[in-house]
Order: sequence, then structure tokens, then C-alpha cells
Amino acid sequence: MALSWGLRWCLREETLCWVLFRVVFLIIVAVAASFRANAFTGTYGINYGRIADNIPSPDKVVELLRADKIKNVRIFDFDHSVLEAFSGTGLELVVGLPNGYLSNMSSSPANALDWVKQNIVAFLPATRIVGIAVGNEVLGGSDQELWGDLYGAVANIYNATKQLNIDGIVQISTSHSSAVFNNSYPPSSGTFSSDLMQYMKPLLKFFSQFGSPFCLNAYPFLAYMSDPDNIDINYALFQKTSGIYDNVTGLHYDNMLDAQIDAAYAALEDAGFGKMEVIITETGWASHGDQDEAAATLENARAYNYNLRKRLALRKGTPLRPKILLRVYVFALFNEDNKTGATSERNFGLFEPNGSIAYNIGFKGLQSSASAKGHGADGWVRRYSSSWLACTLALFLLFRP
Repeated sequence: MALSWGLRWCLREETLCWVLFRVVFLIIVAVAASFRANAFTGTYGINYGRIADNIPSPDKVVELLRADKIKNVRIFDFDHSVLEAFSGTGLELVVGLPNGYLSNMSSSPANALDWVKQNIVAFLPATRIVGIAVGNEVLGGSDQELWGDLYGAVANIYNATKQLNIDGIVQISTSHSSAVFNNSYPPSSGTFSSDLMQYMKPLLKFFSQFGSPFCLNAYPFLAYMSDPDNIDINYALFQKTSGIYDNVTGLHYDNMLDAQIDAAYAALEDAGFGKMEVIITETGWASHGDQDEAAATLENARAYNYNLRKRLALRKGTPLRPKILLRVYVFALFNEDNKTGATSERNFGLFEPNGSIAYNIGFKGLQSSASAKGHGADGWVRRYSSSWLACTLALFLLFRP
């Protein structure tokens, strides 16, 4: 009786319910603070880039992701319209802190604290923000001033999450390109560039203290394009091939992505961090390119992404780390028509701007008529589902015997 009365009261008093939800959330956060954050569920995720003027609104993107059951999502900034659109969806979001903010965050713990309050805490718990990516491909990049800013920015952002008691639910990381390696072939010879070790080693030590992974952007597409005469394209596309043998470890590799990951594991071991997990935060294949980008075809893009999904469905690790589940964020959700550079840069998307599939790898895309009819109701449900769930949870805790 007490619970039934409580639910009726809750339906009338939504604002008070939300207050109760926040109280319960704070209790959960306090418990979670004793655990390490994990920013990835399962094996498959996607990057949601928005350097385009023809892609769907964030609400429509949420519909697309939910329709194809893609739960893990990375964005490259902290746009509030996106954070609001993901509210109440259950989708797990890694928010990006762009490179342009690193100096400001590195120089001031107060700035980092304010940023986390305004752009992370303000949207929790309704928006399931599970990670903050501090910078992207900073080390080895062209702006060497940022190399020295990265550690300070990472440390200040992490300390801000700890001060706000969300370090147990929001994981801090940064992604690296292949430019951080001195050598990566064969995989067992993987080492970090000596020029970067003064920046890399303190960063790895810091991440190892709270269990963050080594995040790698790995593109067999780019590796193949750099040396097509000596690399078998089937090896890059997860297709049937003789592969390679690493004579040092005696391990066989039937695809390039596994080899790139194990080169990262070898580099980590060489640096003294052999227990750190490697996660792929970007990988993909362009479906169209310039005249000198012959491998950028629709057929190759489909082959790579389809075979990657099959590889991840096996739920296994790499030859060097067979027991560590491989986790990958694919690049990217859409083609981004406003990106600069080679034509291939604008053609990594799995979906068309209208939400239909760019090519078939097992996703459905949006059904335009059905999604239009259901959009209003779905939005209402998402807007209020967190409140109703909160009321039920809070009142159960209050009125249980």
C-alpha cells in the first residue's frame, strides 16, 4: 500500500521525484567511487563525428543508434545539444575534450573542475557519460607545445572527477595515432618513439594507477595505402590470406589490425606497462577517394567493416593477448562533408545523411516513415523515463519493509 501510494504521489510530483533521483544517484556515485570506471560495454562502438552540414539532428542520430543496437558512442567535443539528446537513452557516451582546450586545462585545476561541472556533472545521471577523452592524437602530432600540456590536462581532469566523486563511473583516457611508435613490424618489435618517451611514460604511469587503457587509432587502410606493393590487401581487409609470422614470438597473424594491436602491446611491455589493456578508439576504411587512393572503394569499405564485425563477434583477443577481449570504436557514423584534406577523409561513414545504410554490413538504418511517426512519442518517453525510473527506485528505498 505504501509503495502504491508513493507511486501515485510520484506521478503528481515529478520535480520532487527528480530530487529524490539525484539523492539516490549521489548514493550510487559514492559507492561507485570505490571501483574503477569502465567506459566500454561489449566489443563494438562507433565514432559520431559532426564536421558536416547535412547529417541528421542528434535526436535522429539517437534513433539510428538505438535501431541498430549500437550502445558505445564517442564524440569529439562536448556539444550540449548532443548531450541532451542522449539523455534517458541508455547509450554510453565518451565525451571529447578537443586539443584546443588542453593548455587551458593543464594550466589550471580550477578550469578543469569548472569544465567537468558544466559539461559532465550537469548531464549526469540522465545522460550516461562513461568517459572523457582528453585530446586526440596529441603525442607525435604537429603541435609540439601540446605534447607537454597533455599530462597536466589529463591529471587535472581526472582530479576534478575524483573531487566530484564521479571517478568511479567516468573513465579518463587519450587516444594515440601510429605516430607514437618507433617500430611496429613485426608486432614483437613494437616500441615507442624515443622522442616521445619523456611524455609517454609519465602518462602511462598515471593511467595505470586507475586502470585506464591505452587507446589507439589504428587504420590498416592507411598502412596499406602507404605501401601497397608490399602489403596484401586481403591481409588488411580480414580476408583469406597467408598472413604473417612473427619469428620472435612464433605467432601467426591473419589480419593487420591484430598485428597493429599486438605491436602496441609489445611497446607497452617494453615501456614497463605490460598489463595495460589496448582499446581501438578509431578504425575504418574509406569508401571513396582521390585518384591516388585506389583502395578507397565501396567494395573495400564494406569488406573491412563487415569482416571487422565478424571478427569482434568472436569475442576473442589477439594472438599475443588472447584472453583480453578486443574492443573497437569504428570510424565513423557518417561521411563528414566539411572535413578538409584528401577525399577519403570525407568518406568513412557507415550511414548516409538520411540515416539509411551506406552499404550493407548487417545494420538496418532508419526507416524514415516509421521513425517520423514515432519520433514525438519516443522523445516524450526518453524525456520522462529517467524520472519514472527514479521515482520507483527512490520510493522503493524509502518504503521497503
